[in-house]
Amino acid sequence: MASRSMKSLSARIARIFRLGVKELYSLKADPVLLFLIVYAFSFAIYAVSTGAKMEVENAAVAMVDEDRSLLSTRLRDAILAPYFKEPVLIDADAIDGMMDSGKYVFVIEIPPNFETDAIAGKKPSLQINIDATAMSQAGNGASYLQSILLQEAVTALKTSASQPIDLVVRAKFNPNLVSAWFTALMQVINNVTMLAVILTGAALIREREHGTIEHLLVMPVTPVEIMLAKIWANGLVIIVAATISLVAVVERLLGVPVAGSLPLFLAASTIYLFSVTSLGILIATASTSMAQFGLIVMPVLIVMELLSGSTTPMESMPGWLQTIMQAAPSPHFVSLSQAILYRGAGLDIVWPQIVALVLIGAVYFALATLRFRKALLSAG
Repeated sequence: MASRSMKSLSARIARIFRLGVKELYSLKADPVLLFLIVYAFSFAIYAVSTGAKMEVENAAVAMVDEDRSLLSTRLRDAILAPYFKEPVLIDADAIDGMMDSGKYVFVIEIPPNFETDAIAGKKPSLQINIDATAMSQAGNGASYLQSILLQEAVTALKTSASQPIDLVVRAKFNPNLVSAWFTALMQVINNVTMLAVILTGAALIREREHGTIEHLLVMPVTPVEIMLAKIWANGLVIIVAATISLVAVVERLLGVPVAGSLPLFLAASTIYLFSVTSLGILIATASTSMAQFGLIVMPVLIVMELLSGSTTPMESMPGWLQTIMQAAPSPHFVSLSQAILYRGAGLDIVWPQIVALVLIGAVYFALATLRFRKALLSAG
């Protein structure tokens, strides 16, 4: 009996392997999907990381200088590149028009007698008008300008800004606060999610549209074997592409340091891929064509990525939404990826997220199996 069970298991593994190889050949014959994989893990990573910046860079600044003093000139000269463009002097009546047109993100107003009042110790104020439609630049840039102007005024007047405490800020894991360090790794993680769902779902839809699903029905294979073959084949492609992207694009080309264990990250990614590829098959069973599959998968991917913690912290979301998102695998994967790749965490730190991924993957796989069996029966 034991020998018969071992033979049955080995035969099943062999069938899953051969079906997976067939998937790889099908993928090789699809130039659009191949281009998507190469693009998503190369140019897309580089372009987003270098182009979409959250720190202030080359922000447009205007200044209304009604004082025309040595101090106001020093304040204007203290605003330097690369954070800001050279301040442009404008008249006070031009502020509204300039702000409405979006020509300047910041407009600094220095009132008359500003230097005289500052020397006399009257604590004069100046005003910074901010175009907050550019939210990231507005928030960070306002803090930068406040610090620059205050420090320059203190230096010029040779006074000490007395503070009740001595505040020292140290940034860990990204000491220079370079947004590309965050964006590059999160882009790899988001693309793993996107391609895992698309490739497996597209593989199933392709079988149906090409009529090869009928061939599978007459073969001595089970729905579970077909699903596992699609999962391991497409998952292998994504793991290889993600590894090359992390090493060649993120570490070498962009110079982003990866602090943790790459093998641990890849092992966690394999578990994660089991759940999201199952989700791709589940969505494909509810779709009748590739176009319908695309329409369904787009909002699903958008919600999974935006609410996974890769764009905004989970803690900033409403409590009820955080609870709902725990049923999705992406927040757990983002959490453990950030812990491993940014902070160098080990298995002792990320094991709760790995357990959650295993449980979620099992549920998705069971649901996908039920749906896939029904789809095969209806096709037969």
